[in-house]
Amino acid sequence: MSIHVVKYGDYLWGIASQYRTTVAEILRVNGLPSSLKLVPGQAIYIPDETTVLRYYVIKPGDNLWKLSQTFRTDIQLILNANPSMDPNHLFVGQKIAIPSPEKLPLATLGFIIPYSQETFLTDFEQISNQLTYLAITAYSLTDQGFAYNVLEDRKIVTKSREVHVIPLLMIRNLKGDQFSPELIGAVLENEIYRRNLVLSITNLAKQRNYGGVSIDFEFIPPPRRKDFNRFLTELKKSLENLILHVNVHAKTQDLPQNRIVGAYDYHAIGKAADIVAVMTVDYGYPTGPPDPISPLWWLAQVIRYSLSQISHPKLQIALSLYGYDKEVKTNATSAFSVLAAQNQAITLGAPIQYDLNARSPWYRYWKDKIEHIVWFEDIRSYQEKYNLIDQYELLGATYWQLSLPAPQNWNYLKKNIRVLKS
Repeated sequence: MSIHVVKYGDYLWGIASQYRTTVAEILRVNGLPSSLKLVPGQAIYIPDETTVLRYYVIKPGDNLWKLSQTFRTDIQLILNANPSMDPNHLFVGQKIAIPSPEKLPLATLGFIIPYSQETFLTDFEQISNQLTYLAITAYSLTDQGFAYNVLEDRKIVTKSREVHVIPLLMIRNLKGDQFSPELIGAVLENEIYRRNLVLSITNLAKQRNYGGVSIDFEFIPPPRRKDFNRFLTELKKSLENLILHVNVHAKTQDLPQNRIVGAYDYHAIGKAADIVAVMTVDYGYPTGPPDPISPLWWLAQVIRYSLSQISHPKLQIALSLYGYDKEVKTNATSAFSVLAAQNQAITLGAPIQYDLNARSPWYRYWKDKIEHIVWFEDIRSYQEKYNLIDQYELLGATYWQLSLPAPQNWNYLKKNIRVLKS
């Protein structure tokens, strides 16, 4: 693959000629407006026939011959990709790139809130091959712990099965449109209500032909930590061969009293669940200062802590399909898709910067004399995150959410990743 970062004076026809492709193909892959405008710093993704680069961390007993066999490649190609490497002195923890025909295998999961089944199904056709699981966010619970359907989902479940994407019933502790600590806390601490929740989730999943359940209980009161563990253990037993997928907020250490992450006992959750998805997003959170959504240095810290508690074949990390536009003085925040963020920069003529520490793109503009800063993701930041997944041998990634267009991400997956299917 190639990534072209636009410079002053670049035009699409010249970029297309340089990479032996067409303007139409660049527009399609990158979701660019037909105006053909570009801005300096913009990253253009150009799929090509170059060999996929895998990223690997040296383990005890590794040598180049062994790695060449594992990745079905040639020792000389490994040496060419790592010119500063001493082949006779590999050391444990050393990070290397390996050209390989073996694509990175990933289990991917996309979330969708099915406000309109018909609208989603039209878009779903385009990306279903890049998904292993589909978490359909259409369920909540009552004060007595009974799970119930909020949005109609049957057509999506049926279609998901048809295209070999495993549908997961996703339930959240919502009252109205807000997460309720009081709701989930009261249910988890009451043995009868907790049992109601286990049985009603299981019955709904089986009745509606789901392949499993995705739990997204947020702001659980920290005193309910052990009750949450009990609930997950009981739920997995009830689900039997159906998948139990659990979403947890990101952290870099255990903070049992913290109101956001305190109830998440990563070790216990990792034992109970089939898959644990750490929400490695919103480091730069809504109404907070204009920071990157998921800086790479922080993501690496979260992964390392998570792996100290959860087995790597169970672990997914979250990748955002959105960006945040913040007013600098007030931190007032608007959210939109990564595609909309990219194309807003083009419309405004705002040069895109790339933070080398965070490995994230951003730009600045003024509206009505008010300074705005926009952080989002592009092909460069997505690639860096997939490289981390490869290095740490994680199960895969999740995406919030599928109604937000992100053509660079989906085209990267199509070309460079072997998405695991049922």
